[in-house]
Amino acid sequence: MAHSLSAIKRVRQNEKRRVRNRADRTRLRTQIKKLRQAVDAGNADEAQKLMPDTISLIDLMVKKRVIHENAGSRYKSRLTRRVAAASAS
Repeated sequence: MAHSLSAIKRVRQNEKRRVRNRADRTRLRTQIKKLRQAVDAGNADEAQKLMPDTISLIDLMVKKRVIHENAGSRYKSRLTRRVAAASAS
């Protein structure tokens, strides 16, 4: 257990951040899952609607440092390719 006041404060701050980051990460994963389900169901119109919101959310999570920049780029690239393939067929 932390002994100094500054260490105790740091523990409180870390817990707040952990909870916030966890909620943000869950929100991101849910949005990505919705998009993937729309693509897998063959619902190209729904996927096209969800795409801008998903890209925006990925960018926000990268900005907040919830996920790494390269991971965000990878998500966007793979999702864009899946949506484009679903729209083409």
